[in-house]
Amino acid sequence: MTARYDIDALKRRLSGIRTEDNPALVKQKSRDFFWYSPTLKRQLDHVVADIIVSPVSEAQVLETLSAAHALGIPVTPRGTGTGNYGQAMPLSGGIVLDLAGFNKVTSIEAGRYVAEPGAVLAKIDQETRAHSRQEIRLHPSTYHTASIGGFIAGGSGGVGSIKWGGLRDWGNIISLRVATMEGTPRILELQGEDLHKVAHAYGTNGIITQVEMPLGPAYAWVDVILGFGELRAAAEFANALGEQDGLALKNLAVVAAPAPHDYFLRHRKFLPRDSHCVMVMVADFAVESMLAFARRFGGSQVLMRSDTLTAEEAKGLPPTFELGWNHTTLRALRVDPSITYLQVLYPFPNQVDLVDKIHARFGDEVTCHLEFVRFDGKITCFGLPLVRFTSEERLEEIMAIHEEMGAPIFNPHRYTLEEGGMKQTDEVQLAFKREADPQGLLNPGKMIAWEDPDYDYRSGKTFLFKALGEAGVGA
Repeated sequence: MTARYDIDALKRRLSGIRTEDNPALVKQKSRDFFWYSPTLKRQLDHVVADIIVSPVSEAQVLETLSAAHALGIPVTPRGTGTGNYGQAMPLSGGIVLDLAGFNKVTSIEAGRYVAEPGAVLAKIDQETRAHSRQEIRLHPSTYHTASIGGFIAGGSGGVGSIKWGGLRDWGNIISLRVATMEGTPRILELQGEDLHKVAHAYGTNGIITQVEMPLGPAYAWVDVILGFGELRAAAEFANALGEQDGLALKNLAVVAAPAPHDYFLRHRKFLPRDSHCVMVMVADFAVESMLAFARRFGGSQVLMRSDTLTAEEAKGLPPTFELGWNHTTLRALRVDPSITYLQVLYPFPNQVDLVDKIHARFGDEVTCHLEFVRFDGKITCFGLPLVRFTSEERLEEIMAIHEEMGAPIFNPHRYTLEEGGMKQTDEVQLAFKREADPQGLLNPGKMIAWEDPDYDYRSGKTFLFKALGEAGVGA
């Protein structure tokens, strides 16, 4: 281990809290899914913490932060480590604050639940369904392994976004309790506009210790895969389907041929190699209406519907949301290690035309993958296209061409908030950082505007989580 910090003194101060400094285990917990990006793999592969601290209560979080503050040791929080941009990578070493054991669902009521940050989303869903036939509104494709605190601090949306939008949208987070990084840490209770200070901030300005989130009605969901002969037809259908407000949809994705056949190995028997696939997660009572709409739209073939499969046919099949979002990338990587991905916005109202033009521009170098969502109240699509990686220079060119064609990139090959295009830092955000983490010990290196006083946070580029000042959020 390095001698960057007085880890022995830290362990003495935290004698009642579980710690781990075995080098192999520390290295394991110092990683997330940064390796999806060849650029981040090159930049971050050496990064390792000095020690893991695993609190199981808010009091233990506060005790840890107080000790770390006194000793000048940085703290990088992580849930279960499913992030893709190096959010949980401890760039300055120090403590990895492993919150996976701080994981209880503490309250379930009509329309809402309260949970500790390490609670895994699938476990929350299981409890809310059993308690009151309600389900969580939003979750990433890593539903079975991702924690709710990590999702809020490092995610943006996912399964459910076709109905509810993303975490940036009003009402998708109700309240948060957040611990500050001070000599005597405080608990801040955030609601309304103040939530945007902490959502998708990678834990740079506070440690989430409790979440309160909304619930929706729990349905029995059916997976349907439709095949189209032309990508444009598949995209037009998916866009039109997303606009059918009476249909209860949970997820809606398009993946261009031949990727579904080549990469979705367990579903391959259903997927002709020349079919562009639309994957729909639809409530059981809405399946027939959805298929009637598809017939009226024309051009599609039903390749699979989970409610008509025999037990033998269904055996071993993952849900279709595990073919979408970044699980698409993961399944492609397992077959072809040269694959990486982008995150693209196709802005309303010309999203389908833009998809068509970009697909024609790149051919099989960039395989189209679309996730249809509700964005600023309109149905449009995000792209997580599969890129056949050749060099970092070519990857930058591909992103620049997308931007020039009118498709903003949220760059998954950068580990800072600003460079990734996810969160725009401004003076309000910086003032909150100065209040909550005056020594800059929380996840250092992830917020450029804090590290570099000359950084121009007024950049005109597109950000998913916009500047707080634009919304009138006070410091």
